[in-house]
Amino acid sequence: MAIPVVDPARYDQQLEAKAERIRRDFARFDVPELEVYPSPPSHYRQRCEFRVWHEGDDLFYAMFEVDPEDPGRKEVVRLDDYPVASRRINALMPALLDAIRDVPVLRRRLFQVEFLTTLSDEALITLIYHRPLDDAWEAAARELQATLGAMIIGRARKQRRVLERDHVWERLEVEGRELVYQQVENSFTQPNAEICRSMLAWARDVTRGSQAGDLVELYCGNGNFTVALAENFRRVLATEISRTSVASARENLAANGIDNATVGRMSAEEFAAALKGEKGGRRVAEWRLDDYDFTTVLVDPPRAGLDDASCRQLSDYSRIVYISCNPETLASNLERLTETHRVARLALFDQFPWTHHCECGVLLERRD
Repeated sequence: MAIPVVDPARYDQQLEAKAERIRRDFARFDVPELEVYPSPPSHYRQRCEFRVWHEGDDLFYAMFEVDPEDPGRKEVVRLDDYPVASRRINALMPALLDAIRDVPVLRRRLFQVEFLTTLSDEALITLIYHRPLDDAWEAAARELQATLGAMIIGRARKQRRVLERDHVWERLEVEGRELVYQQVENSFTQPNAEICRSMLAWARDVTRGSQAGDLVELYCGNGNFTVALAENFRRVLATEISRTSVASARENLAANGIDNATVGRMSAEEFAAALKGEKGGRRVAEWRLDDYDFTTVLVDPPRAGLDDASCRQLSDYSRIVYISCNPETLASNLERLTETHRVARLALFDQFPWTHHCECGVLLERRD
């Protein structure tokens, strides 16, 4: 991987290059004008992980950069700060190392550090070790927690010691309303909180006026979109395979006072079979699928995109909201989806500035 080089003076230039690439790659789908949502040019990631490098008495954070001439060779890059990460993470990075450098029970065989922060500066730090953690470690870690003003979790092989709690609460203002999200350590959350706000506002806008119909959501994660979109629909049924994410999604629905959404633990493929009546069981029966009138589907798949069977399933809905972290697989899926639907909206969300990665949003509407 290449470590991003942050240069705020060049931000507009790098964003326009991404936008031009998306316009060019999607022009064949007769798309409308591209909507572009910029990121803060620096300090935009709310979560990061670093290796911890030990050299004699020295201790520092490290990432690895692949040699383009020899992909099997990696160079260790020392990081004393990281402008990609939130200001809270940048403040915690040196403070953490200073606090543990002379404390053997905290320093010994510390392998990796993971930071999870929020826009309101709540912070959770996970310390990962190549040795068992005992009560002496926990006593020292509790002192460290008080010193840093951040929650601590310790991990080692087959061990996980949570000193206070295993999550933070992110608070996002979207269209004048505060949405709160439980974000659990070691599970997926949107890394760029400001871009997440833009994505939620965009999704709300493209689904406005849908109250007469129901939304089905695949790959719902911790309910990021579920929470934001519930009031735009009569009812919402969301599915997710990760047990941790399902628990968080249900917690987030309750925290935001949402009572018209249900989150079920099931893969997208299993759910497709359930809709066809090919997969039953008590869990599916409790959902009472016949009571829903699904007019819109929202899908936020992994980088691999959707297979042909999933694309065929999406074609059954009047409207498709497709959130993609990989424009290449999105374009491949659109080859199939535009046989029945037209692209009504296309957005670029600069989730990962200073990298080639792009996040896109597409609204597809069924052709007459």
